[in-house]
Amino acid sequence: MVATVYQLYWDFVKDWGFLNPKSKNLWLRDDLVLKNRSVYYMSIALNVVLRVAWVETVLRFRFGIVESRLLDFFLASLEVIRRGHWNFYRLENEHLNNVGNFRAVKAVPLPFRETDSDG
Repeated sequence: MVATVYQLYWDFVKDWGFLNPKSKNLWLRDDLVLKNRSVYYMSIALNVVLRVAWVETVLRFRFGIVESRLLDFFLASLEVIRRGHWNFYRLENEHLNNVGNFRAVKAVPLPFRETDSDG
């Protein structure tokens, strides 16, 4: 349980840049790519749910009609979805940090000179 809480803290604060009490967007970060803030709040809730889905693998709840291999496949699929979901917000936060620190550029200079040739 302690490890899960720590992982959630790391996801939200370090990787996603959320849970900032001084932000102009309540508990998010100042700069957001998506216009609808509710998407971020739903993503936080989804990440919590997907993070604790592993509890089933430890406690082995018995669902009479579901075979254990099918349940394991379903839980593994949820973990793949969680990691893809996590990756979106991690990349968004990294991009915003790079732009904010002037490390991102729109044009990369080429190592040669471009010339116009008509023929």
